[in-house]
Amino acid sequence: MLIKIVNQSPYPLPEYATVHSAGLDLRAHISEEIRIEPLQRLLVPTGLFIELPEGYEAQIRPRSGLAIKHGISIVNTPGTIDPDYRGEIKIILVNLSDAVFTLQPGERIAQMVVARFEHITWNEVETLNETQRGAGGFGHTGTA
Repeated sequence: MLIKIVNQSPYPLPEYATVHSAGLDLRAHISEEIRIEPLQRLLVPTGLFIELPEGYEAQIRPRSGLAIKHGISIVNTPGTIDPDYRGEIKIILVNLSDAVFTLQPGERIAQMVVARFEHITWNEVETLNETQRGAGGFGHTGTA
């Protein structure tokens, strides 16, 4: 799939880390390092603007390495970029650790996954078909 992109950052275009990666790495478009205090949220620019085809969205997800090593995540995960959005992609990072994290210019801060979506039409009914699971949720199987 070919997607139009404007890159106002000095960093390379987002790319897949491996042949089978689902997500493209996004980088912080900042001119100097920024300290993120514990529990602080920060809106980080990427310098990227995209034009998605109709029927596709871009999902913004945390990077597992930042999460496990530093407690850095994304507040609204996954974030959604709609196909009619033309503004800069910005990432809402949060520091969930008890230590200050220093974000470096060009650091990989998130992943972007492009996915197809469908619009639905509701079929309002009085009951739903029965299943073995039924209304069981949140730990209903008793397994960890």
